[in-house]
Amino acid sequence: MKVLLCEDVESLGWYGDVVNVKDGYARNYLLPQGVAIVPNESKMRAMAAEKASRSEQRRLVREQLEKLLDAVNGTVVEIVATANELGHLFGSVTERDIAEKLREKGFEIKDAMVRLNGGHIKELGTREVGLKIAQDLRATIQVQVTTEQQQQQPQQQQEQSVEPVEENTQES
Repeated sequence: MKVLLCEDVESLGWYGDVVNVKDGYARNYLLPQGVAIVPNESKMRAMAAEKASRSEQRRLVREQLEKLLDAVNGTVVEIVATANELGHLFGSVTERDIAEKLREKGFEIKDAMVRLNGGHIKELGTREVGLKIAQDLRATIQVQVTTEQQQQQPQQQQEQSVEPVEENTQES
């Protein structure tokens, strides 16, 4: 059955598109919910201007998402967590934690964009995490999970390596 979409439907089509769907999907979902209507010429002409403006909006959003992809790809995120001696975390690092750290760095990332393959991070170390920014835009970031002690050790080493230089002020 052919229907005219009144809304953008992910993986089906955009506003104003005429798409062919199964009869049951159209009768039981699309038509009763007002997501689609039965197409005719007058309705298609009426939707043409709105369809063009929505297409332009999608293009602008797509450009912003591509800029975000270029900026965030390869970013390293450090998350401090508590762990036992074996490196197992008390709790876990979730998609929300990673998205929050990325937002702190200035990226507009939603929690749902973070893709953790294999479940939440439950051990210390570095792990590659995928971001699904749009249907076909994907980025990869590095997530380093450390403890507070591991974070303080490099700072202490830097402080120890920087020794005050004594000036020799002997007058002759």
